[in-house]
This record gives sequence, structure tokens and C-alpha cells, in this order.
Amino acid sequence: MRVAYHEQMSDLATQLADMCRLAEESMERATEALLQADLSLAEQVITKNEQIEQLSVSCEEKAFALLALQAPVAGDLRQVISGIQIVADLDRMGALALHVAKITRRRHPNHALPEEVNGYFAEMGRVAVALGAAAREVLLTRDPERAARLQEEDDAMDDLHKHLFTVLMDRDWSHGVAAAVDVTLLGRFYERFADHAVQVARRVIFLATGRMPGQLPEHELLQED
Repeated sequence: MRVAYHEQMSDLATQLADMCRLAEESMERATEALLQADLSLAEQVITKNEQIEQLSVSCEEKAFALLALQAPVAGDLRQVISGIQIVADLDRMGALALHVAKITRRRHPNHALPEEVNGYFAEMGRVAVALGAAAREVLLTRDPERAARLQEEDDAMDDLHKHLFTVLMDRDWSHGVAAAVDVTLLGRFYERFADHAVQVARRVIFLATGRMPGQLPEHELLQED
């Protein structure tokens, strides 16, 4: 029974990493489609989202089957519950890349972005893809130290998002309300993609250590009292 359990957990971990890879690739393509107003690439992202959704269903089914049939406790239970939560984060990452692609498709053949913000979104796309790759790495390695560094790497996305609003709020903005709404939504999509990648890393830390980041070990809590 234990051999079967570990095989099933290994299979679940592999599928989670596959989901993360697909979300990462989708955001990379969605960003290129956005910057180039490339309808073909946008359609690829939209179609590929079906694979992410299928993996999401498969991972959830495996996790719930493990709960129902194996009755895991302690560390094993933590792995299964973390897996279910990670599925939700990865599914959302895929959906956010999908939203980017849909805005590109909706505005085609025009560009969704004014030229002056292209640089922001090129960099936000780069950071988002890098965070997705890092999340996939920690899913495979379960390295809590590498996972903890994702929070610092996410600071770059937060800075870009804040600077983007300075452009939108500038009274010299001349691109109208529709463009401002698109830029606002797109900026939010990239920020949330990064946040979910960081959340995946936080769940890996919990999986590996039994504590969420920022939670002190019990002996340190006792010392503070």
C-alpha cells in the first residue's frame, strides 16, 4: 500500500510540474502575442488552456482519491492538501495567461497596448515567466530555501506594476479610456500571475517544513512569550 501511495504522490507531483510548465509557456506566448498583436499566437494560448484545465481535473481527482482511499495522516496528509491548493493556483495562472490572449484577440488587428507601455509589459512578461519557471523548479525539488527567494523576485513585478500606474495617471495620457482600461486589466493579470507563482512556492515551503513562511518555530514562539 505504501509503495502504491508514493507512486501516486510522485505522479501527482509530476502533473503539477507539467501544469506549471504549461502556464509558464502560455504566459510567454500570450506576452509575445500582446506585444506583436499576433492573433495566431493568441489563439494558440486560448486553445492550449484546455490542456491546463484537463490536467487540473486530473490532479484534483488523484488528490481526492488519495484522501479517500489512502486516508493519509500527518506529513502525508499535508502533501495531499498542499497538492489540492497548488492545483488551484496553477489553474489560475493558466487562466490569467488566457485573459491576456483574449484581450489581444479582442483588439486585433489593432494593438491592445499604446507603444509607450510596451517596455513595461515586455519586462512584466519576462518576470512572470521567470517566476513560473522558478515555481516549477521548487515543485520538482521541494527546496524551501529556493521557494523562499521567490518572494524577493516578485518585488520586481510589484515595482513594475506601481510604475505602470504613474504612466496611466499622467495627465499627458492621450490614448483614451478604453486603452487605459486594457492597460489596467493587463497589468493586474501579470501581477496576479506572479502572486500565484509565489503562493505555489509558499505552499511548497509548508509541504517541506510544516510551517508557512513567516511562522516561527514553536521554541521561538515560546521564547517570545
